[in-house]
Amino acid sequence: MVVKIGEKLHIITRRKFDQDLRRHFVGIVLALEGSIVRMEGYTFVFDAHKDVYIKRPEKRIRIFDLSDSGHIVNVIPKEAELEKVTYKISELRLFVTDGKSFSLEINEFGPKR
Repeated sequence: MVVKIGEKLHIITRRKFDQDLRRHFVGIVLALEGSIVRMEGYTFVFDAHKDVYIKRPEKRIRIFDLSDSGHIVNVIPKEAELEKVTYKISELRLFVTDGKSFSLEINEFGPKR
């Protein structure tokens, strides 16, 4: 298996159209079967009016097919504190971070203009 139960993932759902919602998910793998994973974590959505990603406060359980080309999947450190994950802009670049053990540049959209 490439992904294991207990691993933490950051998943970007690719947009098919410009007006599609920008949605990201960060969570821990609870179960898996083949390329299908059941995860618990947090959803982030992009607020175009404020030009920021907003974290939904409640934990969610979601199911993803990691073989779907509509997902960009990043493995994040096991030490990452999911409850503290936020999005930050630094030097015109977008990062997802817990402010401690983990920071990942999100370059899907290129530098912020």
